[in-house]
Amino acid sequence: MKKILPTLLGAILALTLHAQDLVVIESSRLHCNDSVLVFIPQQFASNYAAEYCVECCGDPEPVPALYLLHGWSGCFRDWSNKSDLQKVADETGFIIICPDGFYDSWYVNAVNPEDMQWRDFFARELYPQIKEKYWLVPEKTFITGLSMGGHGAINLFLDNVSRFRAAGSMSGVLDLNAEAGRLGLAERLGPYGADNPRHDGESAVNRIERAMGTDKLMVISCGYSDKLYPCSRAFCERCKELGVPYVELYSPGVHSWKYWDYALRLHLWYFSRILNGENLGY
Repeated sequence: MKKILPTLLGAILALTLHAQDLVVIESSRLHCNDSVLVFIPQQFASNYAAEYCVECCGDPEPVPALYLLHGWSGCFRDWSNKSDLQKVADETGFIIICPDGFYDSWYVNAVNPEDMQWRDFFARELYPQIKEKYWLVPEKTFITGLSMGGHGAINLFLDNVSRFRAAGSMSGVLDLNAEAGRLGLAERLGPYGADNPRHDGESAVNRIERAMGTDKLMVISCGYSDKLYPCSRAFCERCKELGVPYVELYSPGVHSWKYWDYALRLHLWYFSRILNGENLGY
């Protein structure tokens, strides 16, 4: 028995340190609940343990955090089903936050007020609640995502750059016209056509001016065999015209999880260097 007990205690400790939270937010703006999967780095797990006493120890040092958005037809478990997010969190020291963007919310406010108002949900419910629960600060908070989520991440960043230190897009639909009202966009923004300005107005490529005057970086990456490669190129060209900071990263790759698993680590490499004030070449 003496030999077994330390092993059992070690197993319990390992389960405690590898923290994975499921946060469910009841939202009046989504008209439903949003499930948020949160991966806490092993080295910071004790900060969020049930026995942690704020009155005795004070608020812990803020931990770096990454909002990670999934793509079209996905859900809040997409990223963790395809990538070992606990390992990524442990290796990088970032809390990784995966909200549910649902099958085709596009992370926008739908034209129908009875439909999902996802941007309002993020600004008024998700972001402040997660910030308070995990003691996050904007100076250490980042956001990125893939495809539909790449557009969502950049759009949410452009809504209010003060909420984040930097943002990214992986294979992002940065111009919604690239999908021409397909993939649920017409249900969210109304019919595609010249008489409906919302597809242009909601497109990240047409909102870059909101980041003018800031030194906060956007990391834009895509496989150059991806059909959405032109979206990323056009977005970066517009950033260059307006003098908005960006990093443009292209490599062999298609619209696939193999590329996004690679790109996630690439984005976190940049975000880590930004966080630590390390050389980025400019």
